[in-house]
Amino acid sequence: MHSVLQRANFIFAYTLSVLAVLTFCCFISTVFLNYTTDVDVKTVKVYVKNVPDYSASRERNDLGYLSFDLRTDLTHLFNWNVKQLFLYLTAEYSTQSNALNQVVLWDKIILRKENAVLDFKNINTKYYFWDDGNGLRNNKNITLTLSWNIIPNAGLLPNVFGTGSHSFKFPAEYTTARM
Repeated sequence: MHSVLQRANFIFAYTLSVLAVLTFCCFISTVFLNYTTDVDVKTVKVYVKNVPDYSASRERNDLGYLSFDLRTDLTHLFNWNVKQLFLYLTAEYSTQSNALNQVVLWDKIILRKENAVLDFKNINTKYYFWDDGNGLRNNKNITLTLSWNIIPNAGLLPNVFGTGSHSFKFPAEYTTARM
């Protein structure tokens, strides 16, 4: 009654429908989990220099140097639907020219089989802390926050902020020593 092509099409469509329902069940089983955790981040050394930015213009801009300590346990974030975590440390501050500045200073990818207990001491930033002017010197309210994206097998890609942040200030004078 039905040809072989029609039967193969039915089996293929049915298989895709079953896989779509199973993928949705995988997604719904982990979407309501709480992915926040406590993060302890502290700055160790903080310097600011006024140097020329040759990449954009010849103007002198502020360049911040800092090293930090980071401690957190992310093992409970991993379940069967989590492939990896993408961690990133951001600095948020305000200047006279911009109400909100956000700079990514450090990042790390943690795979499922890696150790997710982080205990870093005196680690340097991975990326430059440039300001598009002179807003870092004597800035008293810079906040470091650790955030992460959860890369799932199926479902949404949540952006989660860690509980706990660290505020610090840059010195009032520029540093002239080489770093």
